[in-house]
Amino acid sequence: MQLTIADIFSGKPVEGLPHNHFIEGEYVTSQGGTSMDSFDAGRGEVFAQFTNGTVADVNDAVASAQHAFETKWRKVPPAERARILQNAAKLILQNEERLAFVECLDCGKPLNEALGDVRGAARAFEYYAGACDKLQGDTFPLTHGYIGFSLIEPVGVTAHVIPWNFPISTAARGIAPALAAGCTVVAKPAEQTPFSALLLAELLVEAGLPAGVCNVVTGTGVDVGAPLVAHKSIDQITFTGSVATGKSVMKVAADSVTRVVLELGGKSPVVVLNDCNQDSALEGVLGAIFENAGQICSAGSRLVIERGIHDEFVEKICARAQDLTLGHGLRNPQVGPVNSAEHLQKVAGFVDRAKTRGAEILTGGAVTSDPQTGKGWFYQPTIIANRPVDDELVQDEIFGPVLTIQIAENAEDALSLANNSNFGLAAGVYTSDISTALELARDIDAGQVYINEYFAGGIEVPFGGNKQSGFGREKGLEGLKSYCKIKSIAAKI
Repeated sequence: MQLTIADIFSGKPVEGLPHNHFIEGEYVTSQGGTSMDSFDAGRGEVFAQFTNGTVADVNDAVASAQHAFETKWRKVPPAERARILQNAAKLILQNEERLAFVECLDCGKPLNEALGDVRGAARAFEYYAGACDKLQGDTFPLTHGYIGFSLIEPVGVTAHVIPWNFPISTAARGIAPALAAGCTVVAKPAEQTPFSALLLAELLVEAGLPAGVCNVVTGTGVDVGAPLVAHKSIDQITFTGSVATGKSVMKVAADSVTRVVLELGGKSPVVVLNDCNQDSALEGVLGAIFENAGQICSAGSRLVIERGIHDEFVEKICARAQDLTLGHGLRNPQVGPVNSAEHLQKVAGFVDRAKTRGAEILTGGAVTSDPQTGKGWFYQPTIIANRPVDDELVQDEIFGPVLTIQIAENAEDALSLANNSNFGLAAGVYTSDISTALELARDIDAGQVYINEYFAGGIEVPFGGNKQSGFGREKGLEGLKSYCKIKSIAAKI
């Protein structure tokens, strides 16, 4: 796959991409599945095809994972699992340009962002490689004549439903800890972005992972996702997606009492107080909402700003937003396209409805295209003036490059506004007063709070939400717990 940017824009086909599922350590043809198109969001055109799987394909993948768990992977010494995960991290980095190129085409995100995602995926495998031989139980202080201790065991076969906004990142943050714990995997990537998971599974086998330990089945949520999460041999489900689909996954999992980790999005506030470093806050707010065209679960989509600096700050951020470059991801613009035509209309619908309610659009507010080609699914970086707390722009996840402003009278009012949401995934705080920052971090109802740098942290920091944002944690050592079960043993001696 040595295509150049010029090749892509001339319409040359992208060769060397997998078309089939990855089951039992190799690419296999679907049992009756049809082909689906994968679109280059930056052009709005098909660039490859892949298989839409069937229930039979899901059954084969789960059977492969179950057999690999029972006969192979759980018996591999932790130190050897660590070596394989370390090998995987190295192979990801060796293939980073290829993976980023594919991720850019499949998602639409700028190439530099895709490259950062690939390197983050490598770091996830590196991090959890170091945890493989650190999973150890406890001893219990029983009375004389007894001994008690616990064993940490892998839960078994895990299902991973991967979203389209961060395909390789989300795949890695779930698959790496599952493998570290001794679990096996069946992954279902989003139908919009199938290739990262397939290529990752191939690299894992190259790294030494036994056949069947990591399997990938592509296709729609109806044909593949639903039968996967409902499969009786699945022991744990990690799902990232919408609230509505997450609720459906929970209901299905209840029938077989299957463990679930849900990451369901957010409507995250960025609190900017009068005493903040405005230059730092400007950079943070811009990145929080316009990175990946706002298609981030934890995007800072609400600017909760203290009245004293509102006018000056908003004037500056609108000017910055107007200067952001848009374009195809391969040209490394500051803002790329949204992922699909369907999603573009969803984003536009939020803003169009707001206009009918009298909302003041400070900048942006319209569908656009790549200025160099006139193609692609783009939405202008948009900022909307102060809206009431019950407005859908404040309460609903838009998942696009749309920032809504809320004016706070003081830090206490900012806290109230920040918490007035059904979501609780992330939040940001910008202030020079560390006591105020820590008080807000303590009292904001969110799974993680960033102080004076949005998206601070990395794979070491647990990630997950409260309220409608879901439950359970990924990343960090907490992320391992989803894939482990504890067995307690007590003996009379």
